[in-house]
Amino acid sequence: MNKPELLAPAGNLEKLKTAINFGADAVYLGGNKLNLRAFADNFGNDELKKGIEYAHKKGKKVYVTLNVFPHNEDLEGLEEYLTQLYNLNVDAIIVSDPGIIMTAREIVPDLELHLSTQANNVNWKSALFWHKIGIKRIVLARELSLKQIKYIREKLPESCELEAFVHGSMCMSYSGRCLLSNYMTGRDANRGECAQPCRYKYYLMEEKRPGEFFPVFEDEKGTYIMNSKDLCMIQHIPELVNSGITSFKIEGRMKSSFYVATVVKAYREAIDVYFNNPKEYKFDEKWMNILEMASHREYHTGFYFGEKNKQVYGTSAYIRTHDIVGIVKKYNKEKGIAVIEQRNKVFNGDKVEILRPEGNNFHITLEDMRDLEGNLLESTPQAQMLYTIKTNIELKEDDMLIKSKEEK
Repeated sequence: MNKPELLAPAGNLEKLKTAINFGADAVYLGGNKLNLRAFADNFGNDELKKGIEYAHKKGKKVYVTLNVFPHNEDLEGLEEYLTQLYNLNVDAIIVSDPGIIMTAREIVPDLELHLSTQANNVNWKSALFWHKIGIKRIVLARELSLKQIKYIREKLPESCELEAFVHGSMCMSYSGRCLLSNYMTGRDANRGECAQPCRYKYYLMEEKRPGEFFPVFEDEKGTYIMNSKDLCMIQHIPELVNSGITSFKIEGRMKSSFYVATVVKAYREAIDVYFNNPKEYKFDEKWMNILEMASHREYHTGFYFGEKNKQVYGTSAYIRTHDIVGIVKKYNKEKGIAVIEQRNKVFNGDKVEILRPEGNNFHITLEDMRDLEGNLLESTPQAQMLYTIKTNIELKEDDMLIKSKEEK
């Protein structure tokens, strides 16, 4: 068995570092052109250079998305952009449009190409076609079962890699090909500007009774007919590995650093434990507990097991049991003082949990909170303010302070 790559989203430089520090083997991100997350922070060339250097120093990879469905005007400057990415030493680009693929093969023939899930590849012959024209990796459509993926793997040469989503938000449209946002808001989902109208709550209005809105009941709690649950395959690592997937992909370039940290940590541990001793592998509930902390919708296993009628549920609301409240910037071991960057308001005396890449979470109490001038603080009301706490428990740079919503 080949150990699969763990591939994480990076919406900005901080999230890139978080993903790598918490155990991702590679990250994928959007540059300043042609990516499907126009409202993520995304990377300018300077930030991209820093991110690539940071990843490569740690032996990790960086993939850049160019996966929009481009119109004529989107192609302006494509050759120069491809050359920039190549010169920045990106490890691969993720593409879906034949025109971009053709141009990349002409301009930067040595640059590795991955076929985006937007190309909705669902059979082995299509995968073989793309591979023969220069695609190294196929990002499979989300609509495939494990049985179908295994069959595709068996039909392809070993030189053709397969990548599949294992965690994150799902789209109500086939492989993300949605026109609803463009129709309702003028924001084109296929050019990176999705307004997510599938998440809206809808009512029915009859033509001759304007202003009277009637609920369209899916059940007694309401209607969420276009919503989808979140994918979560943490309990099925052996099945994913045995299907022959090369890279386990986590969705979420618009998600927070806290989300990236929790999801990467859980899957990293689960994969490593499995490969340390596959025969004795047993799922650990702590991994699911970690995944429950960050904001998410109800979890399910998508199309992997061919299950039907799993999308009917009573709310489209997010579930979130914890908030990130701070990040450790440095720790003075001699004085037992940590410098924290605020992410959400906390109070002196609050009990918080420490999340770090390795090891179990543990709790500390925020004691002797002070600003950098040494003044005592009752709380931390200013966004991203720096403050100090006193603790004899040694903290590490980039440890995350998280707080249960039930904690007072």
